[in-house]
Amino acid sequence: MLMIDNDDKLQHLIALTLIPGIGHTNAKKLIVWAGDAEAIFKEPRSRLMKIPGMAKILGDGVNMKALLLRAEKEIHFIRNSKITPLYYYDDDHYPWRLKHCADSPLLLYFKGNEEFREKRTLAIVGTRKSTSYGRRICEEIINDFGSDEVLIISGMAYGIDTCAHRKALSSGLSTLGVLAHGLDRIYPNENRNMARKMLSQGGLITEFMSDTKPDRENFPKRNRIIAGLSDAVLVVESATKGGAVITANIANSYNRDVFAVPGRTSDEYSDGCHLLIRRNIAALARTADDIRYSMGWERRAEKKKSNEEILKRYAGEEKAILSIILKKEQASVDEIVLISGLGASRSASVLLKLEFEGVISGMPGKMYEIRK
Repeated sequence: MLMIDNDDKLQHLIALTLIPGIGHTNAKKLIVWAGDAEAIFKEPRSRLMKIPGMAKILGDGVNMKALLLRAEKEIHFIRNSKITPLYYYDDDHYPWRLKHCADSPLLLYFKGNEEFREKRTLAIVGTRKSTSYGRRICEEIINDFGSDEVLIISGMAYGIDTCAHRKALSSGLSTLGVLAHGLDRIYPNENRNMARKMLSQGGLITEFMSDTKPDRENFPKRNRIIAGLSDAVLVVESATKGGAVITANIANSYNRDVFAVPGRTSDEYSDGCHLLIRRNIAALARTADDIRYSMGWERRAEKKKSNEEILKRYAGEEKAILSIILKKEQASVDEIVLISGLGASRSASVLLKLEFEGVISGMPGKMYEIRK
């Protein structure tokens, strides 16, 4: 995965996010208005303040030079730590699921080997005070997904989060930790060894710069990233006011599928799960098959057989393009043109034909996948 290799561009992007009170929507609005972040810092402030909603944000108290200096310091940290900045308007690298959420960050900071082209992403969240029952169910579900290509996402916290990451690692699944702080630390500290393993089997991601502490107000922000990155969210154990319930509600607002593991009516940390099920926010899930059935996810062996049957029905250019998509599971137009050697015009024609026939589906970011 490539970084933003233009330090000047990156410096201005980071500085833009540092403007007090700017928010994600206004930052994107300014980018669209000016064309790029650098232009924002070169425009007379009087012009910027004429943009609706900007006068209060870009008042005389904003020291643009100081923001650029702080951004320059952050770039040194990013380069020295081999961190990948992910820019909202970069179609190739920014996680496409998250991109379609209105409050997605302008910039994300990522470290690891995940390329965010996984076809199936499942967030597993729950209480820090997990029980043996919750941990057992969590491990059983992840273990049953071990033969599938599922990215397990969680928040690196104690309890269910840690259980999910560890079991994913031991089951050979990629796992992504979403942090409520900068990539210069790991919280809790006990998860440092686990985090190091995740760098080669998934990774760590955050919207927060270095020197950002895991303060209370950062966790709800972290939770929306978890929800936005996921196809589905599974709540294993949670009290009625737990952070996992917040994540589930955010996921529901993003039109993600939500699942919850039932427990005994007397268990405090099953109350949140029961509440989600009772309010029809979450579907009941006891096993990986419950999730597979609802999501339409086939097992890998079943999928391989189905894919082979698709290829048998085609030949020539159609088969060549289908083979590329099947191999990558999601392939961009550029990849298809490059690998097939058919050229842009002919590739587009074949893709359109296959899409009309219902064999493939177009995805955001000019991506294609086999229609399930």
